Parts: sequence; C-alpha cells; structure tokens
Amino acid sequence: MTRKQKRLAVIAGGMSFIIVAVFLVMFAFSQSVAYFFMPGDIATANLQPGTRIRLGGLVEEGSVKRGQGSTVSFTVTDGKATVPVSYTGILPDLFREGQGVVTEGSFDAASNGFVADSVLAKHDENYMPKEVADRLKKDGVWEDGTGKGMAPAKNGQAPQAAPKTDEKGQVVGSTAP
Repeated sequence: MTRKQKRLAVIAGGMSFIIVAVFLVMFAFSQSVAYFFMPGDIATANLQPGTRIRLGGLVEEGSVKRGQGSTVSFTVTDGKATVPVSYTGILPDLFREGQGVVTEGSFDAASNGFVADSVLAKHDENYMPKEVADRLKKDGVWEDGTGKGMAPAKNGQAPQAAPKTDEKGQVVGSTAP
C-alpha cells in the first residue's frame, strides 16, 4: 500500500466509526424521548396506548386517593381538562393537591387513564417546571407566587390577577372604596 492509500484507508475507517457512533446515539435518544403534554392537549394528540409521554399540570384539589399498598390515584389539570393518573410507588415528599407536577408514563387503554412510572413534584413554593409554567401562562391559568394565582380566562377576556393581601388577609393597594 502506498502512503496515499494508507491515509485514505484511515480516513475512511474514521468516517465509518463516526457514522456508526452518530447512528447509535440517535437511536438511543429516539428510544428515550418522552414528549410533554398538558391535559388539554391529550384529546387532540392522537396518542397510541403505550406511547411514553410526560404529563404536566396541577394536582386537582380533592382528587388524591390512596389505594392498596403504595398505589395512588389523582387527577392532573390545566384548568381546561383533567386526566386521571395512577401511580404505584413512593410519592415525593412535596407532592400535594394544588401543586405543580410532571408525571412520566403512558396511557392504558383498559383503564382509559394515565399510568405513571415517575412523579416529579415542585421542590419549593416558588418553583414550577418550566414546561408547566410556560403552558399555564399561555393558557391563562398561572399561579403568580402569592399563592392566590390567576383566575382562568373566561369568554375571551384576559385572566385577572388575584388581589394582593397582607399577613392578615386584608387586601392591600386597592383603590376601591
């Protein structure tokens, strides 16, 4: 082999290695991708049973029900729609009604509900996963950090912020008589 042929063989071998490595990385990523949906998106998404997704929103008040062992069922809402969720496992310490949550799993055709294999809860009173916060802002349902939140938009009107209150619950900064 001449020097030119050796160089060409090394370049061809290196390119082949890079192509195979890129293919394997892309294949691995395609197997682990879970698209993010809000409850209102589910009806129009045409999801096949068994498709892995992330479902985010707020845990609906009064919806948490504990079953046998470590099975818990609850409802996730975005203010427009709700999706029943079933989860078997230990919930995060900060999981509670009215808080932001992102669940990962798939839909079960038999139960017509979402079966989660992981549940992520917000970690303090000011944090909400960016995906969830962006969608709630876009949809007009947003908790502004005061715990009062914003009322959902009605009849095409912009959502109204909850009034600011002091420690005693008295409305502050109001110009109303």
